[in-house]
Amino acid sequence: MDAISFGTDGWRATLDTFTDDRVRIVGQAVADYLRDEGYDDPVAVGYDARESSPGFAESLAEVLADNGFDVLLPERDCPTPVLAWNIVSRGLSGALMVTASHNPPEYNGVKFIPDDGAPALPEVTEAVEERLAEPRDPVDDRGDVTRVDFVSDHADHARELVEADLTGTKIVYDAMHGSGRGVTDALLESVGAEVIRLRCDDDPTFGGESPEPSEELLDDLVSAVSEHDAALGVANDGDADRLAVVTPERGFLDENLFFAALYDALLEEDSGPAVRTVSTTFLIDRIAEAHGEEVVETAVGFKWVAQAMGEHDALVGGEESGGFSVRGHIREKDGVLISLLAAAVAAEESFDSRVDRLEAEHGEIHANKVSVDCPDSEKQRVLNDLSDEIPDEVAGREVANVVTLDGFKLLLEDGSWLLVRPSGTEPKMRVYAESDSADNVAELLGEGRQLVGSFV
Repeated sequence: MDAISFGTDGWRATLDTFTDDRVRIVGQAVADYLRDEGYDDPVAVGYDARESSPGFAESLAEVLADNGFDVLLPERDCPTPVLAWNIVSRGLSGALMVTASHNPPEYNGVKFIPDDGAPALPEVTEAVEERLAEPRDPVDDRGDVTRVDFVSDHADHARELVEADLTGTKIVYDAMHGSGRGVTDALLESVGAEVIRLRCDDDPTFGGESPEPSEELLDDLVSAVSEHDAALGVANDGDADRLAVVTPERGFLDENLFFAALYDALLEEDSGPAVRTVSTTFLIDRIAEAHGEEVVETAVGFKWVAQAMGEHDALVGGEESGGFSVRGHIREKDGVLISLLAAAVAAEESFDSRVDRLEAEHGEIHANKVSVDCPDSEKQRVLNDLSDEIPDEVAGREVANVVTLDGFKLLLEDGSWLLVRPSGTEPKMRVYAESDSADNVAELLGEGRQLVGSFV
């Protein structure tokens, strides 16, 4: 049980640690938590496209059923946001999702999603961890396990929320062999789009790469958008809760710029604040100010975005890693629904044109991040040491303020910023920077890496 630890988004580990016995222990903990909290409605169990995932999901379903819960399993691997939406639409007690998201195939993971479909907050995951125990003997009124279609209900909701007509719009979709295949592309086609598919075949090894929609892994998508004269390219990560966008002129579109363009487009039809993480661009703030709106800044992790979205009735919430949700949907990042929304936005005005306008009005932004290896056991010490050694300037720019919402964010006098924070999923410290040129960002990251390295 000591090997089971819920981090930023559930428990993930390599398959030598992530074993069936330990997965069953998690299942028992969730069953006990739900019973103690008074839940008795059915529980869903979903899983991603990894070879080991269906078996782990069946083990979880068996443990939950042994504890008296009826269990719903999908007909095949499914995206995390599709599972989360079904919790709400079907009135379920919650769900367990077997996924390691964008991690390579030698990993797997599991997370608990509460009855509101939003990410579990720490008090919930801590309550589950406190109940880790070996599975008990089946109760007399053992629950039933049923296979159901989760995709159709989510697709109906997505079409109702977005109301897009993509007739005549050509979209290239890259599933990266993940659970978005046959889901995101089918949703786009259902509203008239012509979809060219990449990596939409079932391959539990993800082609030998991580199913991470990062710029360096999307060269084929960039080429396909150009080759097919498409309006847009979209890629999902392994469990399709995040997305990346490719445009005809820019190629890979920085997620910060996508977020800014998405918020700008939504403000044409509606009003409301935006929620962004501390690592996400200030361009969101400039757009909000121009429309008389506010921005709520949170720590990194979509659970904090989701919480703030609920508290502030936000129009949109997002993070620089490609996770977004919008008002009218569950407060969980959804790469399937946002892919449809992105296509609808592009059909009205290209992202290239919209970003050009935003940069002309608000100034260019450039952002990037690097990582510094750091054992999990040393992260807090590094932060403590850094707190006593905050520099007065970085790369010749005076530090005007320090935000301690998540690590240390140094706000510089010229509007640039540098952020240092611990990764919640890997033994690393993250260093982020934003400025008005790529050269400035590179200079800031270099000094940031050196600063962190002196303490590790």
